[in-house]
Amino acid sequence: MVSERSYTPPLGFAALTPLYDRIIRGLTRESVWRAKLVDCIGARQGETILDVGSGTGSLAIAVTSAEPGCLFRGIDPDTAAVEMARRKAAAAGSTATFETGWFGETPPRDGDRVDKIVCSLVLHQVPLAEKRRLLRTMLDWLKPGGKLFVADYGAQPTTAMRLAFRLTVQLLDGKTDTQPNADGILPLLIREAGFQELIAVDAVDTSTGRIEIMRALKPL
Repeated sequence: MVSERSYTPPLGFAALTPLYDRIIRGLTRESVWRAKLVDCIGARQGETILDVGSGTGSLAIAVTSAEPGCLFRGIDPDTAAVEMARRKAAAAGSTATFETGWFGETPPRDGDRVDKIVCSLVLHQVPLAEKRRLLRTMLDWLKPGGKLFVADYGAQPTTAMRLAFRLTVQLLDGKTDTQPNADGILPLLIREAGFQELIAVDAVDTSTGRIEIMRALKPL
């Protein structure tokens, strides 16, 4: 059952969900950072990958196109986005599956834990307490030695980047939830959740601000 708790739809407003792919592609240099993220994930045959906040399924399709033999599952609370993801995956012949729901509503059972978890353009949209909860829950859902991959807005290092972020992301998603990301809090939260060997893999400057790609490990 889907919780009644609130969430921020793609682009901040449910009415904009049908336009999400086009806008993200045009404003965030999606082809660049998405390709870097897919390379970083390095999906392998038979391994399980969970996409937290899978949105309209673009990452799922890219990952399963690179490695059709991985077991890729997405979860997202937005029914419209999940429906779009399913249609896109079917059209692309992707093996990815998608579930509507809140990540971590129930703890993982034996056999549920996954090899890799990815979370892209999600954490900047949620309150600080939810950022912490999501990261702790991701740690719980990973197998020992499993890997976390995060692609999201991080510290905005220049005046130009901060202004771009303010006039786009914060205009749509609000300042309260997004400002901690712009202040560079994500690495601290990832370590605080219990992850180790955090690496800043890459960063891509876009017209909406800087998007960072990070990788971390769950201890053995």
